[in-house]
Amino acid sequence: MTRKRWTGVDLGKVLHAVEDAAPVDAVEAVTRGIGVDLGALWVSFLVADMSGRALVRLAHVPFGTRPGRRRQDEDVATVLPFDGGPQEQALRSQRVQVRSSGDDHVVMAPVTQRGEAIGLLEISLPVEPDDDALAEISRAAHALAFVVIAARRHTDLFEWGQRTTPFTLAAEIQRRLLPSSFTCEAGSFTHSAWLEPAASIGGDTFDYSLARNLLHLSITDAVGHGVHSALTATLCVGSLRHTRRRGHTLLDQAQAANSALIENPPGGFTFATGLLGRLDLRTGVLAMVNAGHPTPLLVRDGTVAPLALPVDPPFGVLRHGTYRTTDIPLRPDDRLILLTDGMLERGAARLDLPARLRGLTGLHPREVVRELGDAVLDVAGPTLPDDACMLVLDWHGDHGDHRSTTAGADPRRASA
Repeated sequence: MTRKRWTGVDLGKVLHAVEDAAPVDAVEAVTRGIGVDLGALWVSFLVADMSGRALVRLAHVPFGTRPGRRRQDEDVATVLPFDGGPQEQALRSQRVQVRSSGDDHVVMAPVTQRGEAIGLLEISLPVEPDDDALAEISRAAHALAFVVIAARRHTDLFEWGQRTTPFTLAAEIQRRLLPSSFTCEAGSFTHSAWLEPAASIGGDTFDYSLARNLLHLSITDAVGHGVHSALTATLCVGSLRHTRRRGHTLLDQAQAANSALIENPPGGFTFATGLLGRLDLRTGVLAMVNAGHPTPLLVRDGTVAPLALPVDPPFGVLRHGTYRTTDIPLRPDDRLILLTDGMLERGAARLDLPARLRGLTGLHPREVVRELGDAVLDVAGPTLPDDACMLVLDWHGDHGDHRSTTAGADPRRASA
C-alpha cells in the first residue's frame, strides 16, 4: 500500500470544510480531509484534559459505548491519563512522536497555538512517514488548533470533553472568570498560569491581556468559599477588566476594584487580595500593586527570593484606601512567580517552594505550573482545603523580535 503524496494544508479547503460543518463536527470535517490526503488508516483528535494530567479522545458514536467512557448524546469521551509515553512526550516537548508497529505507523502531532497545548492530532499511516510528511502533519495540527479555538466558541462539546470531574455552580462561575488560554508565548516573554481548585471553591483567579507594548497581569483571591467567594471574585475581576479596557492606569484599576467591592458587596462585607502588574515590553520594567496579597517570587541566576513590595489594603476593606506602585526592572532569563495563599499555607506549607523552583528552571512555564500543582496535591491533597493558584512569567527581552516557531510553539522554549 502506498500513501498519497500530500502537498500541504489547503487553507481554503480547511475553511470551507469548517464552515460547511456544524461546530460540533468541525474537527471531524478537518481531520477527515487530512486523512484522505494522506491515505491514512485512521485519524483522531485528543483534547487536553482541564487537569493537565490526561488527554481525552473525543468520538462521535451514534450507538452505544463501552464501560468506563463518558457519553453525551452521540459523543463519547475516553480519558487517557498521562503515563510518560509518546502521547505525553509529544504534548510536553511540543515535538512530533512516531510509534511504529509492523505496517501501522501512528504519528502524534501537538495541536498548539501560541504555546497553548490544546491537544494532539493522531494519524495512522500504512507506511513510515518521512521528514516531509511529518512536517506537513505538524502544519495540519497547527491549522487544527485554530479550528478548535473557533469552534469551541459555539459549542460546549470541547469543554465537556475536558471536564473529567463534575463542576459545582461556584466552579462554573470561577471558570468563566479565567482567560480562555492559560498560556501565551510572545517574542519577549512566555507565561502560563494554573488553578488547582479546592473542593469548595476558594475564589482564586488569574488574568492577563497583551497590548502592543504592555502585558497586563493579575492574580486575586476572594475571601470565603463557594458561590459567595465566586461572586466576590466576579466583581473584582470584572472591575479590573473594565478599567483596564478603558485604558486606565494600574492605580486606577486598584481603586476601582476597591470601590466595586465596597459599593456592591454580595451578601454583606467582603474583600479580595490581589497582585496587579503592568509590564512595559520595551524596557522590561514591571510595575506592581500589592493589595494584601502574598509576596511574589523572583528566580534570578539560580536563586529564589521574594520581591520587596509595599503591602496595601485588600480590595473592599477601606473606602478611601490608597495604593502604591513599585517598579521592578526585569533582566533577560528572569522568572517571576505570582501565587495565592493556597500554595503557601496549611498542608501546602510543607512544600519547599524555593527548592522546587530551582529544580524547574529548564521547564517551560506551561510545565512549571503543572509540576507545582502536582507538588501541592502531593503534600496537601488529594482534596485541597483552599484554591492553589499560580502564574509564571519568563522574561526574555528583545521586544519586537519575532519568535522562531514550529507549528504553534517555539521549540527552543519547550520542555525537554
